[in-house]
Amino acid sequence: MSFTSERLRHVYRQMKTIREFEERLHTEIATGEIPGFTHLYAGQEAVAVGVCEPLTDADYIASTHRGHGHCIAKGCDLTGMMKEIYGRRDGLCKGKGGSMHIADFEKGMLGANAIVGGGPPLAVGAALACRQRGDGTVSVAFGGDGSCNQGTVFEAMNLAVVLKVPAIFVFENNGYSEHTGVSYAVGSKDIAGRARAFGMPAETVDGSDFFAVNEGMRRAIAHAREQGGPAAIEAITTRFYGHFEGDPQRYRAKDEVARHRETMDCLKRFRARMAKDGPLSGAELDAIDQVVVAEVDTAVKAAKASPLPTEADLTTDVYVRY
Repeated sequence: MSFTSERLRHVYRQMKTIREFEERLHTEIATGEIPGFTHLYAGQEAVAVGVCEPLTDADYIASTHRGHGHCIAKGCDLTGMMKEIYGRRDGLCKGKGGSMHIADFEKGMLGANAIVGGGPPLAVGAALACRQRGDGTVSVAFGGDGSCNQGTVFEAMNLAVVLKVPAIFVFENNGYSEHTGVSYAVGSKDIAGRARAFGMPAETVDGSDFFAVNEGMRRAIAHAREQGGPAAIEAITTRFYGHFEGDPQRYRAKDEVARHRETMDCLKRFRARMAKDGPLSGAELDAIDQVVVAEVDTAVKAAKASPLPTEADLTTDVYVRY
């Protein structure tokens, strides 16, 4: 698919926003002002943006504990996210969700999920609603390579095939399930192959290449809409930080992260593609970088200045009453 210059600027800006958001959080977490565990998405930006670029607010995504990138790619408000991560009263979830539980139903973001493999069953339920409405919308479940070993995921994939719902399973294979290498933990060594075994089309794509991810996603969406059934994508990617902030990463080779930052950086690869084929110049991309840095800085300042929840907020928004 060909992209207009405007669309390419949007794509780069989304990826750069995720990167800057996460790099800034890496710095801010060291101050001790952010409560709870935080799992950074830096390095995997091309997957989130490549998957979400063809989606609309009417389409659904179910995220993971490493969900900031998914939120941003789906269009969630940057300042509202930052306030939520800081646990502030006017965050997207009023400060009650924090980093691992951000949700924004208006954007089709069903929520980050601290339970590994917790998203696919939710996404299949949303996909059933898509099928019942018959409006061509789809539902996407993100998961890491560790999630492919969960029974909830197996059951969700099987149910999606049986019910023929437009669910798309995206496995972000960053090489590690927490601290355990994928080559050890996945017996078949082929996550896409596992998905095919359930009776759906599945492919493996280069997760550091936005265009490869996006093309795979468009094929998955076309299948979901035209055939009325699920599809899966395994994106080979990497994370530039540990499983969680504070992870010493002793399970990784000494030069692994530095090497991956050089060879698997989706932003560098996007810039190289533009330098070779256009149409965006390096100066245009640099200008986007400056805007994004300013936006993230504004979000951090707004979050720090926002009020914390009060005692009276403790029992609000706990249950839904119909």
